[in-house]
Amino acid sequence: MFFEFDPTLATTFLQLSLAAFLGLLLGAERSIAGKSAGMRTFALVSLGACLFVVVSVLITTQYFGKVNFDPMRVPAAIISGIGFIGAGLIMFRQNLMRGLTTAAGMWVAAGVGAAVGFGLYYIATFTTLLTLLIFTAVWFIEANLKLYFGRHNVEPVVNKDHTSSSQLDDE
Repeated sequence: MFFEFDPTLATTFLQLSLAAFLGLLLGAERSIAGKSAGMRTFALVSLGACLFVVVSVLITTQYFGKVNFDPMRVPAAIISGIGFIGAGLIMFRQNLMRGLTTAAGMWVAAGVGAAVGFGLYYIATFTTLLTLLIFTAVWFIEANLKLYFGRHNVEPVVNKDHTSSSQLDDE
């Protein structure tokens, strides 16, 4: 027969699909908020992290005893790699940092994909829901706190004698 049903392959396809879906959910909020990284980026990050973990787990199980391979090195590499992508999202303009939340969200999306790849579906789903709550509800709370307490920005100042100090800027 040309194609036989393989439960491992079916599970892998479901894992990849779930990782992409959870990444899409995270990216949807960023797209709605008008941020630079959106649904496609978050879905691909989550899918890629899941793929790398699934491949490392499959290699470890299929070649156990033949290949000396540590599957925990893959998530460590994913964390570092996504850190570089996230750093590219962070911009500093007019004394303001932009993109920190999107970069952190992308890092979480990679973690969600890795969790799915290891079979930790409940943890990945809960993390996705918690991240969506942080993206939305915490923004609302933060905006109201700024209205209530007023907004204060602390800007670094370089003095003429090349020493530094902080200056409180009341808006």
